[in-house]
Amino acid sequence: MTRHPVRTDNAPRAIGPYSQGIRADGPGFVFVSGQVPIDPATGEIVAGGIREQTGRALTNVAAILEAAGGSLRSVVKTTVFLADFSDFAEMNAVYAERFGEDPPARSTVEVSRLPKDARIEIEAIAIAPGGADGAASPR
Repeated sequence: MTRHPVRTDNAPRAIGPYSQGIRADGPGFVFVSGQVPIDPATGEIVAGGIREQTGRALTNVAAILEAAGGSLRSVVKTTVFLADFSDFAEMNAVYAERFGEDPPARSTVEVSRLPKDARIEIEAIAIAPGGADGAASPR
């Protein structure tokens, strides 16, 4: 198995010792690190409430997947971390809009605090382009 870091300027740079994502040839997966709602142009959390923050976090996940040659449609599992579970319904509405029909498997948990005091963080596992044989190369 070969692993390739995934990097893009269309999502925030890692704010710690981790990659934005890892594309694994062989098993054919892309692992996207948890994305908080940072606008990569400003380096700041987006203005607004949980709807705006959920949208930005998913945009960041999508940007990393696109850098690996994939998309939100290739996601098989997400984990959503909420700072306040009372935000669940609004987060869920945005999530449903973005993933549409046949969304991926998901776990959602409440946590005491998130990086930069974000209200949400989303991580994802996706099928790598080219399927299990890893035929497509990372960008």
